[in-house]
Amino acid sequence: MRIHHLRISAFGPFAGTEDIDFDRLSAHGLFLLNGPTGAGKTSVLDAICFALYGSVPGARQDGKRLRSDHAEPGLEPAVTCEFSSQGRRFEVTRSPAWDKPSARGKNGFTVQQAKTLLRERVNGAWVEKSARNDEAGAELMALLGMDREQFTRVVMLPQGDFAAFLRSKAADRLDLLQKLFGTQRFEALEQELSRQAAAAREDVAVLSGQLGLLASRAETEAAPLQLPDGGAPSPDDVPGRLKWLQASVAGRLAELTELATAAAAASQDRRTEVEREAARHERHRKLHAATARRTAVEEGAAQREELSARLARHRQAEVLQGQLQAMDAAAAKVHSAEAAAQSAMTLLRLAAGDDGELAQLGLETAEVAAAGPDVAEELGRLRSLQAVVEARLPDEDRLQDLRKRHHSLAGRQEDLQLAVETLGNRAAHLLAEREQLANGMDQLEARSVEAALRRKEAAAASELLDVVRRYGSAAKARDQARIRHEDSREYLLEAKRRWLDLREERLANAASELAAKLVPGEPCPVCGNGQHPGPASAGTGGPGLAQDEEEAHGVYEAAEAAHARVAADLAEAEQAVAVLAGQGGTTPLAEARTGADEAMTAAAAAEQAAEELQDRRQRLELLDAGIGQARHTLSETEAELSQTAVSLAELAEQAGSLDTALASLRGGHRSMNRRLRALADAVAVLDKAVEAQSRLDAARLRSAEAREHLELALPGAGFATADDVRGQLLGAADVAALEAAIRAAQDEAARVAGLFESEDIVLALAEAAEGFLADEERLAALRLAAAAAQNDAREADLAAGLAARCLASLKSIAAEYEELLCSSREPAERAQMLAGLADAAAGRGENTYRMSLNSYVLAARLEQVALAASERLVAMSDGRYLLQHTDAKAARGAKSGLGLEVVDQWTGFRRDTSTLSGGESFMASLSLALGLADVVQQEAGGVEIETLFVDEGFGSLDEQSLEQVMDALEGLRDGGRVVGLVSHVAEMKQRIGTQLQVLKSRNGSTLRISESLDALL
Repeated sequence: MRIHHLRISAFGPFAGTEDIDFDRLSAHGLFLLNGPTGAGKTSVLDAICFALYGSVPGARQDGKRLRSDHAEPGLEPAVTCEFSSQGRRFEVTRSPAWDKPSARGKNGFTVQQAKTLLRERVNGAWVEKSARNDEAGAELMALLGMDREQFTRVVMLPQGDFAAFLRSKAADRLDLLQKLFGTQRFEALEQELSRQAAAAREDVAVLSGQLGLLASRAETEAAPLQLPDGGAPSPDDVPGRLKWLQASVAGRLAELTELATAAAAASQDRRTEVEREAARHERHRKLHAATARRTAVEEGAAQREELSARLARHRQAEVLQGQLQAMDAAAAKVHSAEAAAQSAMTLLRLAAGDDGELAQLGLETAEVAAAGPDVAEELGRLRSLQAVVEARLPDEDRLQDLRKRHHSLAGRQEDLQLAVETLGNRAAHLLAEREQLANGMDQLEARSVEAALRRKEAAAASELLDVVRRYGSAAKARDQARIRHEDSREYLLEAKRRWLDLREERLANAASELAAKLVPGEPCPVCGNGQHPGPASAGTGGPGLAQDEEEAHGVYEAAEAAHARVAADLAEAEQAVAVLAGQGGTTPLAEARTGADEAMTAAAAAEQAAEELQDRRQRLELLDAGIGQARHTLSETEAELSQTAVSLAELAEQAGSLDTALASLRGGHRSMNRRLRALADAVAVLDKAVEAQSRLDAARLRSAEAREHLELALPGAGFATADDVRGQLLGAADVAALEAAIRAAQDEAARVAGLFESEDIVLALAEAAEGFLADEERLAALRLAAAAAQNDAREADLAAGLAARCLASLKSIAAEYEELLCSSREPAERAQMLAGLADAAAGRGENTYRMSLNSYVLAARLEQVALAASERLVAMSDGRYLLQHTDAKAARGAKSGLGLEVVDQWTGFRRDTSTLSGGESFMASLSLALGLADVVQQEAGGVEIETLFVDEGFGSLDEQSLEQVMDALEGLRDGGRVVGLVSHVAEMKQRIGTQLQVLKSRNGSTLRISESLDALL
């Protein structure tokens, strides 16, 4: 990937539009990006990263703060990057979300969403590829072959991270390496193996529990049979125990089956005897009951004859029941119609006296039947009048609506007159307020222009003051660390000297130590002789020297570990002091505090002026809008007032004309609706009276016809009058009861006759003739004996069934146990295998290095990085230093595999990377960054990186080291690669002629390309 051109607008510290021709810079291969602190060198790199990935590295990712505070309010922030990749040329333009000023918005701003445009140059013309943020981002990711994190590590080499990486402990390097190489999948694999091992152990535990449960079930099944314990296997031998239980239960089942068979035969004999005796008692009971029923049938014969005669008389009268009911119904209808006619006539007379619509009929004394023709004519007239009034009802509603509208418009006219006066006064008041507010705006604008600049100056001064304070604290901490380091070093040397002295003394007294352990009669450990004629004397030390030496060695090891910790603390403190010094920490505290106070005061004053100016502008906008709105409303109100007056006159004329036309139809009523209701009431009363009289005449005619038909039919049925018919008629319930009683008596006589012909009654009569008498006590005794025998048989059968079920259950349990035992072998082996694999992957068990799978993969990557970095470090250090990965086992069981040490080829010794000096540390970290860039580039699929940026750090090098580093960087240009160095070191400015300069001013930063050393001087 090669960058050709970059355009920055209103982005970061750049207030305007800046164009960078990277092709012009690429012609020299190596260029310098320089400028004063805070000018915006890093912002150039941020712009490249934002154009390609839509975000910037680190804490600057907040897109809302990417827009320049120096830019004009309406200028859109944007970055355009033209680059080539995979033989194709592209241009990407991105704009972050920002607040655009809006004159009509309530808050004065309109939020503009982030935008992206990706184009490709095809046949000399730009072709749009995508205008969507997500779609363009995915396509750029595929083109570049790296995500943002890899890009910032490979293309923009950050020295601070790798300096810390060099000085950190081996275990602390895991996070950075994992972030760079993305080995989280191996860590996820470790967790998955642990999860599978735990799941396998749980499965084995479940299977073991199931096997134990089956053994317990077998014992529980056999417990009720109370099997003898003689010769039974131990409960621990579950398979043997199951076989013994099956054999014992089978023998017990044979015994219980034989007993159950004998008990069942005895019970059957007793039951047969009871059934025979009970049958004789039942036959004699039936004989007694049949005799009693025959006597009752003979006594009820006379009553049955009487019931039959009464039912016959009812059947004769029933022939005339329909005509009798018709006559009674007709008479009832006549009576009802007469009452209705009387009621209707009464209502009509009352209505004629109260209602003027019916007064002309003269019905105070006349009947409706007599006044029939006049009533019918009046009914027709009233219905016609009712239709006319109903048809004109909408006109009265329209009249009411006209009156309401007239009243409403009159009120509206008064409101409009008052509104015209009020709006005129409001417009004049707003004009006076605006003129008063506009005074003094020029002075506020002049003061508020400097607000953004003063804020930045105050922030920079506060940051510098904080750095100065932190530098003082860091320097004190470094001095204390140096004191602790010297003390620890002296203590370490003293402990080592004492240990070596004791060791030397012990070696000198080795013979006396062996002599002290000799026992008479036992062989010598040196010569094997059992006689010890002249053992060596104990000397000055004696046998206690070995223990003293061991204790001294332990003290030395503890002192060595403590010294290593103190040395690491000292290196960390020195690094912190160097970083803070590079950030301006050496500035005098009083000077920094005074500058911060003055900057804060100036920023507060400018900020207050800006806030007051903003407030006045917002109030002026509101006043202008209010004045315009008041004038517009006044004009509209005056026009509406004129129109209202015209409408009032038209409505008055229409309402008067319509009221005159409807006055005759009201007929003295207050409204048309009231007249219509009066007509409807009169029509309804008159119509009811006529209808009632018609129903009465029809009812009287039907009643006379029904009476005549009944009188003609009476002689033929054998009756003289209708009352005789009514006297013989019975109700439905009485008829049903008579019929049921007669049928019941007949059925009972037939059934009794049939009983004395049945086999049981005939046999009972024969047994009675022979002198048989039923004995209930003898039958009860037989039943008790049969019940006892049946209970014995049931218990024997239950015992045999229990034994049979127990045997079947034991066979099923044994088969299930065997099957489960076979199936549990493979899970147990798998659980053991997974546990070993999970322990090995997690650095436990037999993994003596305690190196996890993730650490193992990262160790391989670190070894590749160390090899690649050493190629450049050899050139930078004049062939002295190499970086080498070490997997030496860590002390005290700590995790191993991520060690890094520097090899001094001049002396042949290896030492920890934390012992490097400042310049050596910079060269090592730069080599490490470049080596990591090569490895990550290969990891990303061999993506060609033709543009590199190397960040700050050159100030810590001496002249010779700087020369060697520059030679190594010059080598990066081989193959057409372009290298940009980010630095403000003066010597770098003199060495590199092609420069991209960042110029800082009060109104924002600008960029320019310089290709001459004279321009720099």
